[in-house]
Amino acid sequence: MERPHDTPPGLVSLGRGALGVAPMGWGMWRFTGLPIEAAHAIVDAALEAGCTLFDTADIYGLGTEGGFGAAEALFGRVLSERPGLRDRIILASKAGIQPPVPYDSSAAYLIGACEASLKRLGIEQLDLLQVHRPDLLAHPAEVAAAFDMLHRQGKVRAAGVSNYTATQVRALQAHMTLPLASLQPEFSALRTEPLEDGVLDLAMERGLGVLAWSPLAGGRLAGPPADERAARVVAVLDEFAADRAVSRAAIACAWVMAHPSRPVPLIGAQSPAHVRDVARATGVLLSRQEWYRVLEAERGARMP
Repeated sequence: MERPHDTPPGLVSLGRGALGVAPMGWGMWRFTGLPIEAAHAIVDAALEAGCTLFDTADIYGLGTEGGFGAAEALFGRVLSERPGLRDRIILASKAGIQPPVPYDSSAAYLIGACEASLKRLGIEQLDLLQVHRPDLLAHPAEVAAAFDMLHRQGKVRAAGVSNYTATQVRALQAHMTLPLASLQPEFSALRTEPLEDGVLDLAMERGLGVLAWSPLAGGRLAGPPADERAARVVAVLDEFAADRAVSRAAIACAWVMAHPSRPVPLIGAQSPAHVRDVARATGVLLSRQEWYRVLEAERGARMP
């Protein structure tokens, strides 16, 4: 069933209103190997923290006991035990990584991967399907054809890409009937390239939603700093965190959210307490000067 495209106030629009999501989302990269009770507890914490976007991928679980598809399968169990949950969330998944190839974005593969994800999740439609990483051997017209077919068949509401460059996004959009809704770059106070490589600029130009993966830099912004650059950033984040009585992780996510492209940080926390802690970022506002101080710390130099 097609859902309304209006974006209520306070939500972030993906694709000029195609989908509306809360300012923070929950990612399932490590959502594997858990007892079902623990899985429910983490999902509850994400819901209580206000997350509406739940982001997974077919490859999540590779290298664990559950293997390829394990995160989707576990979340599918959660959905099956809570029939009302599906209508409360925006559910996104990703496809296109096929070890050891490593990437396959041929139309046949993407369509088959989407159908496999739907089966593991026990649902009929994904709100958002994303190409996980660009396949350099796939013509963008073929990727576009896969998205368009899945949309016509009612298996996907919206389409997005992850880890694409700005030029790769433009090339794909040129062939699509279904407009792209989102892009998913790695973006954090230690991974600031999207500020200058055209990705965030393109998102604002085309009205694309930005889903920021690894907003805590793979945990490097949550624990002890590993190098001089991280130490500079952590010192500034800690100063702002102490002023506001929140965690460093919350400040780091607030920094990501402050960009005018309105990035949605994907919290990768796998404990209810950590989810609640990081989600306090939604109540933090950084001044323009504070935001630039973090960027200058990352660069190790004043802005020109």
